[in-house]
Amino acid sequence: MQGVLQDKIFIVTGGSKGFGLAMTTMLLDAGAKVGVLGRGEEAMKEAVNALCAQDSSRQGRLFTARADVAESEEVNAAVTEVAEHFGGLDGLVNNAGLGRVAKTEKMRDDDIKLQINTNLLGTVYCTRAAIPFLRHAANARIINVSSATAYHHDEMVHMSVYAATKAAVERYSRDLRRELQGDDIGVSIVRPGGSMETDFSSGIDFDHLGEALKEWQDFGPYTYDGMTPEQVAESVLYCLSSPKGVSIDLLEIRPSHRIDKVVF
Repeated sequence: MQGVLQDKIFIVTGGSKGFGLAMTTMLLDAGAKVGVLGRGEEAMKEAVNALCAQDSSRQGRLFTARADVAESEEVNAAVTEVAEHFGGLDGLVNNAGLGRVAKTEKMRDDDIKLQINTNLLGTVYCTRAAIPFLRHAANARIINVSSATAYHHDEMVHMSVYAATKAAVERYSRDLRRELQGDDIGVSIVRPGGSMETDFSSGIDFDHLGEALKEWQDFGPYTYDGMTPEQVAESVLYCLSSPKGVSIDLLEIRPSHRIDKVVF
């Protein structure tokens, strides 16, 4: 992928942690330039320092712009800032997302809005802001990161709003693909299985989580070991590396190694 992505310019939302950090790292290793969008300036600063300490050549190929993806004006400004800094844009990875666990009757308004605004509206806002820049790219790509919960009912229980937002992202992506065919902008959905190595659920209510895990046992005694950020990142880079005129519509990756569930 080194030659295919060399000097290409990408935006990764939520690119300073978890899946997004792995994507940022692999894109840099492939010779690409990466604009990281995120809410936490300190987290982005730490990520940049760590990445550049590992390889000083990354310094000029890494740029950060602060934006809450749920705020359209912030997104517009950040996407423009990245494109102007690097002189263009070849791809967007809508990775930023978060989830909350709770039964519907126990959901808080703030948690409902946070998931919808971040996972769905954030994807739409970032895409809308990026399209005018992507039109000028030779082989433009948009990757929307979904979740196995959008399709598989046994991934985890009590995550109905999170699953619904990811299902909505997939439905949005299908129409978006049709909209952008005339502009030669490829649209891909990457649907990873669950992972314990992300912070998408930071701030989760552990009482609600414990209740969900007990009910999750009803789906059987087995589960699968989680996805690593690197495995998900490799799938994203695979989609970004497709030749012009070819697009991966949907790529689902899930663990294949079965393990026993922890008994609660």
